[in-house]
Amino acid sequence: MTEKHTVIVVGGGIAGLTAAAYVAKKGADVLLIEKNATCGGLINTFSRDGFVFDGGVRALESAGIIKPMLADLQIDLPSIKSNVSIGIANDIINVESEADLTAYEQLLLRFYPDSSEDISRLMDVIKNVMKNMKILYAVDNPLFKNFKEDGVYFVKNYVPWMFKFLIALRNIDAMKGPVEEFLATIIKNQSLMDIVDQHFFAATPTFFAMSYFYLYTDYFYPKGGVGTLPLKVQEKLVSFGGKIRTKTRIEKLDPAARTLTDAEGTIYQYEKLIWAADLKHLYSIADTTDLPEEAARKITKEKDLLLSRKGAESIFTLFMAVDLPPEEFKKISHGHFFYTPSPVGLGETHRSELKYLLETWDTVSVQTIFSWLDRFCELNTYEISIPVLKDAQAAPPGKTGVIASLLFEYELVKRIKEAGWYEEFKTHLEAKMIDVLTASIYPGLKEHLVFKFSASPLSIEELVGSSGGAIIGWSFKEPVPVTSSMLGVNDSIKTTIPDVFKAGQWSYSPTGVPTSIMTGRLAADAAIKALKVRKN
Repeated sequence: MTEKHTVIVVGGGIAGLTAAAYVAKKGADVLLIEKNATCGGLINTFSRDGFVFDGGVRALESAGIIKPMLADLQIDLPSIKSNVSIGIANDIINVESEADLTAYEQLLLRFYPDSSEDISRLMDVIKNVMKNMKILYAVDNPLFKNFKEDGVYFVKNYVPWMFKFLIALRNIDAMKGPVEEFLATIIKNQSLMDIVDQHFFAATPTFFAMSYFYLYTDYFYPKGGVGTLPLKVQEKLVSFGGKIRTKTRIEKLDPAARTLTDAEGTIYQYEKLIWAADLKHLYSIADTTDLPEEAARKITKEKDLLLSRKGAESIFTLFMAVDLPPEEFKKISHGHFFYTPSPVGLGETHRSELKYLLETWDTVSVQTIFSWLDRFCELNTYEISIPVLKDAQAAPPGKTGVIASLLFEYELVKRIKEAGWYEEFKTHLEAKMIDVLTASIYPGLKEHLVFKFSASPLSIEELVGSSGGAIIGWSFKEPVPVTSSMLGVNDSIKTTIPDVFKAGQWSYSPTGVPTSIMTGRLAADAAIKALKVRKN
């Protein structure tokens, strides 16, 4: 059986949904294909026994993109500000505005009093980055503004902003090196450096890492959970006349014939294709047999490059239902909490020690791995989310759902799975995380646990089809194989495959929800322009 569609979008995460919605808004025939039963990808919310959990991102930051996109699509997304807390051991501060940077400075000084000069230099860097972030987000992203309808707004707001924006881009480019290397130039105390650094993915570009404090003040949480965002965009896509096909996995691409084939053998003919899923899968299933030699050569070269790279670290997430009222947790922190139980820092635990374990895997005992995991949990930084502190309907009366995550190396979990003790590993890690949190910030956690379950990097890879369980796309430890400059963002959607555009976390680096939305919109505009379809 063969179906024909003007535009096909593969991947029902927020990038694919955005792309399909904007194609449909322009009046073009569009089909969105998603391998899972539901859309949303890494932005998902689910419930278990009355407890609401966010399975991917824990909150959203507008970044001058999400809220303008919602307004442009006329989507009503009731939400509240998602305030953040930061804690070390039993010392916790709340971050509600930029003014709280002073409280953060004092928090660090209390633990590292001999590093006042280091901390002062760190604060200066954060303040300078915040100034540039204010410029970046001073106006709504131009992609989501109709200047033809409001030329006065454009002249009054965007023209003067553009000059400041170009200066900010220059400053960003000057801070594109790995954050670890940068911190080593301004901080001498290794523990202090770790406490700052272990919030981020390895080798995160310095500017984006140092913008963390500013981003904490931009977080918001949709009522009903973060999963309501993709759900609302999906509803808008359908209202525009777009079609969605779920539980459909694409297994072959014939760019010469402009066709896709799914696992059931159905063939889909397209004029333009937007790929909003894993790029490795796209290039792995592309059959270049009938393409001209030069075109096939370019695709093969791109394929070899992409397959040689890997994604950034993944995460291990523990979901817990607790028989304690939300008020007990509210006394401790806001509903989004970055918590480090020890001021010692990870040191080489997640670097040289992990590397050694992987290099000597055949001779390492299970007990050695467990011992490493114990130290990893005791010294690490946890991202904790408590949905009911943001939405009162997110848990049964008098009870609380808690989500705790750690950045985690996919390769280690993969080796454990292959060795046959994956379930034992998960059980041990879950128990250790609970013990650490009970012994530090949540004294009654273990005693009042109703149920628990977890998701590893393998779970993420299986659920959303993201290579290595990556949640932000490509690893920063290697040269990124896609566009990573803001000046080149318009080129991020291009591929070497004729009539195929790309969008989402694998199309641009560094990425996140706002960037995925932006690339989805860019891909839609490019497809429409190529098709010369006029706006209704």
